[in-house]
Amino acid sequence: MHTTPGPEPLELEYCIVDVFTDTALAGNPLAVVRNSAGLSTERMQAIAREFNLSETTFVERREASLERAEGVRVRIFTTREELNFAGHPTLGTASVLRMQAPESFVGDTVTLKVNVGPVPVRFGGPSSGSSKLLGEMTQRDPEFGAELEPGEVARLMGLSLDDLDPRWAPQIVSTGSAFAIVLLRTVEALGRLQVAQQEAMKWLRERNARWFFALAPTGDPAPPYRARMQFYGGEDPATGSAAGCAIAWLVKSGAVASGERIHVRQGVEMGRPSDLFLSAQGNFARVTDVRVGGSTVLVAKGQLFLP
Repeated sequence: MHTTPGPEPLELEYCIVDVFTDTALAGNPLAVVRNSAGLSTERMQAIAREFNLSETTFVERREASLERAEGVRVRIFTTREELNFAGHPTLGTASVLRMQAPESFVGDTVTLKVNVGPVPVRFGGPSSGSSKLLGEMTQRDPEFGAELEPGEVARLMGLSLDDLDPRWAPQIVSTGSAFAIVLLRTVEALGRLQVAQQEAMKWLRERNARWFFALAPTGDPAPPYRARMQFYGGEDPATGSAAGCAIAWLVKSGAVASGERIHVRQGVEMGRPSDLFLSAQGNFARVTDVRVGGSTVLVAKGQLFLP
């Protein structure tokens, strides 16, 4: 009995990197699937569910001339949906390109074409062959949305009104993905954060935002701020897109000086400490040059075999 052989399985290379850390098994893990041109959106979403990380990215390499003009095409997926922009996937994907596709760079910079448009990522330090890289992305200029009623914000975050810093109202900010930025008084309050996810998600989406990003001063210069971001019933170790919104809001509010570079630590409560370095230019009238940087560490390589 003869059988007709089926089609050869599709083999796709992938890497797993830890982002916003210089130590493996810390920071925010990311799966990066290379040479994914031709995959359907549905297949990408299924692969993201397979990795089961907060995000998975897909790099669709194109003609060199097109990449020089528009950037390297990258799509970003959570286990549930495609995102227009996210910070740690952008930095992590750029780091993989730095290590494995240096031809995609112009000098020390690669531009990624994500759904919201081009995002340049600049690197210092070693490149091809290194397992640890320091990069910095420049996000879109921020859009400032509605200020939010502090009492309702506190309730949805499982906190009291006294836990919020009374000097500045929480506000919706977007540099490509919209977050509600909330400044708390203390790290102790940050530790009690317990967002009512279902109610909060509905409430925020009615106001054109996605999730809360909470900050608190530490009273210590290293780092001066801690942060948390709970979503989908879980928590994110490092949220680069929200961090860009946060520094834009801090500069606009006058809490951080224009051009000052601050260090924010996130993920402590999860046992995955992450270090983000942020700056922005401007004042209460306009904020520009929003920068979010950090280190990335390569922790795994492999192949996907797909029917």
